[in-house]
Amino acid sequence: MANTTGDPTNGGGAHHIEAGRDRWQRRYDSARKRDADFTTLSGRTLEPAYGPRPGAEVPGFERIGWPGEYPYTRGLYPTGYRGRAWTIRQFAGFGNARQTNERYKMILAQGGGGLSVAFDMPTLMGYDSDSAQALGEVGHCGVAIDSVADMDLLFDGIPLGETTTSMTISGPAIPAFCMYLVAAERQGVDIGGLNGTLQTDIFKEYIAQKEWLYPPEPHLRLIGDLMEYCAEHIPAFKPLSVSGYHIREAGATAAQELAYTLADGFGYVELGLSRGMDIDRFAPGLSFFFDAHIDFFEEIAKFRAARRIWARWIRDTYGAKTEKAQWLRFHTQTAGVSLTAQQPYNNVVRTAVEALSAVLGGTNSLHTNALDETLALPTEQSAEIALRTQQVLMEETGVVNVADPLGGSWYVEALTDEIEAEAERIFEHILQMGGGADAEHHIGPMTSGILAGIENGYFSSEIAESAFQYQQALEKGDKRIVGVNCHTATVSGELDILKISHEVEHEQKRVLTERRSARDKDTVDRALARLLQGVRADDGNLIPLIMDAARAEATLGEICATMGEEFGTYTEDPQF
Repeated sequence: MANTTGDPTNGGGAHHIEAGRDRWQRRYDSARKRDADFTTLSGRTLEPAYGPRPGAEVPGFERIGWPGEYPYTRGLYPTGYRGRAWTIRQFAGFGNARQTNERYKMILAQGGGGLSVAFDMPTLMGYDSDSAQALGEVGHCGVAIDSVADMDLLFDGIPLGETTTSMTISGPAIPAFCMYLVAAERQGVDIGGLNGTLQTDIFKEYIAQKEWLYPPEPHLRLIGDLMEYCAEHIPAFKPLSVSGYHIREAGATAAQELAYTLADGFGYVELGLSRGMDIDRFAPGLSFFFDAHIDFFEEIAKFRAARRIWARWIRDTYGAKTEKAQWLRFHTQTAGVSLTAQQPYNNVVRTAVEALSAVLGGTNSLHTNALDETLALPTEQSAEIALRTQQVLMEETGVVNVADPLGGSWYVEALTDEIEAEAERIFEHILQMGGGADAEHHIGPMTSGILAGIENGYFSSEIAESAFQYQQALEKGDKRIVGVNCHTATVSGELDILKISHEVEHEQKRVLTERRSARDKDTVDRALARLLQGVRADDGNLIPLIMDAARAEATLGEICATMGEEFGTYTEDPQF
């Protein structure tokens, strides 16, 4: 079990506090800052960070610390957002690749800092658009991607060597990523310089979202291959975004979201270590994805606790020595589950408050939901409002001026401590499910506990109970949602929403049929046969074989099905 005492060299006495202040000041002075005005609206000069008054003693200050110092409660960088503001990364995808490409160009032209790909349900499940299982779903909750040709269209006119790209996909993440790499090759880009994030997090699929292809062990084999390949060949690309977002959206509490997500992260650390990888080399390639829900201060405390827990465990339990390995970098999305179909214009306010909590919690990148997403995919106008929400926060409110402006608040610090303590109790329970911290497992003890919790239904049942309790509170009126169970009178009318024509599916199927006819079938068959042989060999990295299949224009469904011949399928036991 990791210790919870913080860094003993940075205590709460006046001497330690002043020594920390001096270290922070030196690091701040030597760091690069943006050329921007960091005064208040009235012109008042602000310090880049605030702490205890000189000479003050603050018991437990080592758990708060200074921005850019272990345990990183107050952020990863001494400059906060003065050095670099968060990345505006709007999640988008609908219809076919050409339609989504147009939306991406709009986002980038209006100030978006990176792209985040939303895939449709057939793609998320590893099916081609003409599969019987895809009927009626093509292009409806994201973009349809069947082959590298779709990836070419998706990023047409968007230089992948200059654009960071995030892809929210887990079950077939590795084949989709290989198609992305081949699309970059076709643009003439050196894939070794690509930067972005692939979600890949299969644990959260078994825990919450339920979009897997194979049993856990084969997925972990693929993820291990991806981690090794990226560390060796694409060092700036993050092969894993450990996702708490979908866990929270399923009904988890803030502490459950935090604990289950970080436990999953520890499992992936154990996976890398089991492969003989250097934690100081691969851990910086792990990033996180959290939900920013509507309870403002609880969310801020959750983000601050997450950094502190991760740094401590990675250093003390898993042995990371470098700062970058101990850093928890995270993307945030405002809470889709908080949006309401009733009085949907209220969603603009909810999203702004949630986005502000993410910023005050120190997020590294941010997606803001559109007001109409509870009804349909965003229209161009609602997508622009969501983008402008971030830009108003960044440009007008002054939140970028001071690092961790709520640090030292009695309420925020107490809430941070409480959420951290609850998370630690959950970690201990997960470890015990796997036989304890000293249990034998070919990957690691936290992984053993996670796999046991998946099989015995622990995670699903705990989330279901939390969701049930919250719904009961809503039904009783103890918890209130404006426009739903209070303040229900309204003068607003219905929204115009984006509708995906059934022609999208017909056209996607037609194009897919033409592509299959035009490709060299023998080349495809040989590539898929080599892939199956590699899967059955149970050694060697599968990424080059999947890339070869993608280059031959094998489809996503064909690649996933080929691996499935050996990996098999997984069925969740029902829990009551």
